[in-house]
Amino acid sequence: MNLQCLFIIFCVSCVQSSLYPKDSLTRFTRSLDGIWNFRISPIDDQNVGFKEKWFASPLSQTGSVIPMPVPSSFNDITQEKSIRDFIGWAWYDTEFYVDPSWLNSNREVILRFSSVNYAAKVYVNGVNVTEHIGGHLPFEVLVKENLISNGVNRLTVAVNNTLDEHTVPPGQLVWKNGTDYPENFYVFTPNFDFFNYAGIHRSVHLYSVPSTFIKRVKLASDLIYENSSGLINYALSVNLDESTSESDYKVDLVIKDAEDKVIALYAGDYSGSVTIPEVNAWWPYLMNPKPAYLYKVVFEISKDAQLVDQYEFKIGFRKVEITEKQFLINGKPFYFTGFGRHEDSNIRGRGLDQVLNVKDFNLIRWIGANSFRTSHYPYSEEMMDLADSQGIVVVDECPAVGLQSFDNIKLNLHRQFLTELIDRDYHRPSVVMWSIANEPSSTLSSADNYFKTISSHVKKLDTSRPVTAAVSVQLSGDLMSQYLDVIMINRYFAWYSDYGEVEVIKPHLVNELRRWYKKFKRPILISEYGTDTIPGIHASPSYMFSEDYQTECLMEWFDGFDQLRADGFFVGEMIWNFADFMTAQGTTRVYGNRKGIFTRERQPKAAAKLLRCRYLNIHNASVIDHNMYCPAR
Repeated sequence: MNLQCLFIIFCVSCVQSSLYPKDSLTRFTRSLDGIWNFRISPIDDQNVGFKEKWFASPLSQTGSVIPMPVPSSFNDITQEKSIRDFIGWAWYDTEFYVDPSWLNSNREVILRFSSVNYAAKVYVNGVNVTEHIGGHLPFEVLVKENLISNGVNRLTVAVNNTLDEHTVPPGQLVWKNGTDYPENFYVFTPNFDFFNYAGIHRSVHLYSVPSTFIKRVKLASDLIYENSSGLINYALSVNLDESTSESDYKVDLVIKDAEDKVIALYAGDYSGSVTIPEVNAWWPYLMNPKPAYLYKVVFEISKDAQLVDQYEFKIGFRKVEITEKQFLINGKPFYFTGFGRHEDSNIRGRGLDQVLNVKDFNLIRWIGANSFRTSHYPYSEEMMDLADSQGIVVVDECPAVGLQSFDNIKLNLHRQFLTELIDRDYHRPSVVMWSIANEPSSTLSSADNYFKTISSHVKKLDTSRPVTAAVSVQLSGDLMSQYLDVIMINRYFAWYSDYGEVEVIKPHLVNELRRWYKKFKRPILISEYGTDTIPGIHASPSYMFSEDYQTECLMEWFDGFDQLRADGFFVGEMIWNFADFMTAQGTTRVYGNRKGIFTRERQPKAAAKLLRCRYLNIHNASVIDHNMYCPAR
């Protein structure tokens, strides 16, 4: 099934918008989250829902349904293997009422999905209103003309999680028909080591805006060292009422400090620059006594002195720079201490979980980390808000994981996802780099021009942040790193090779990274390293999968990191992984990937307390507890 052929989209009502739905004096939001109806398509007739027009009436009238929470992954909600491992078209629907005032002639109504994985067809009252390819990023559409005010409305969504050689990320679906396997037996193999969770993963909103409304803002903030001032550059895109033009409206900016005090008012235009004197800089956690200082920027458009629309952002003034050896934030060297992560939890899968998000940030700060990578896809806007407000630096990664071939279909999708990601997160102070890929087959000759094109595309969209990617191939054949500003390297010495031989870690690490720096002369960090560990298993001498082996390996890695830090070009260490996470079944996975320093339930393994000692000491942080393991020296 080629999803690209199924999704030829013509949508006159689609809205390109990176604005998260929020209430204001002019905007009103309604969440459609809750328990929806759900059904998977039969394996032997995946298109039956379209042929029988399941979208034209309630799902419950065309067959059996089960309750399904939104947001969540559908895979782990039931006891059915057929749903957990399902690949293909799954159907959702729900019903809702609309405030009649929302349907007035001077209002518009927008339907927004924050994430549906992987592809979606959306119907309102039986009409196909929009389609989208790609999980993890938002999409929305104007729907006022499809809604009714005097009765119940129905929202139907068809979701497909099939991945193939042309999707980003890629996968392979092989049918075993005509063999000794059961009828309609298939094997799905993703090109990545995490479970292919699917469904409506993040919140669904219906929101009302004026007929003339702010639909997009490109907003950048910068720190000017000389006079400690902050620079705001902005460009508004406005959806205009048919009877008006841009010249009919006035644009104003209201700047507020962290205490919500108005510090500046500016009468502006649809684009421009604003300078704020003597600002408080946004600093990462543990880098300054007052980290994560945020200002509010409120954009207002008015007509004849009457407010028409209003939207508020939170921004931070900070500057990111790189030299041949250093990564700088606000002119000071920054050293990444953090993790690769996953949006993954028991039962919910990849579904938005605000409770878990807050718990994770408490653990990140407790352990002394200052950063994480959104491996291997964009994380929720709610997660990114927490990073902005708590001073946790983010390497923002697109879904291009495990690319093993390079063609124009994949290239266009890759560029689309990066455009959507940068559009969504451009204003965020926590985001300091764009990661364009994780572990691609970058030794293929076709990778050269492919990543040249991708890197150039990102730099056209954003000149203020470095471009990076995570490399897994060897130095001699890599064709991607030449187009990166900062090089991230994934390595698993004494785990996927030289099993059990911890003494190989330090010489392999130090010697190899010195060769990378000698060739490219740019900052380097380790973006993945680690070992699978089953909590409670101990062995002396240490043995693979034991907690003792994980901690011994970490100490070897730490010694190597310290040697590289002394060389000056090594700018960070991100362990794999923050927490255990689910994967496809296989002989090398004991109920998922166990490389987390926390369990999937967020309980610490011994390595977590060892890592806490290291991270806090690196940052010279003072703590009042002894809840860490510090090795004797």
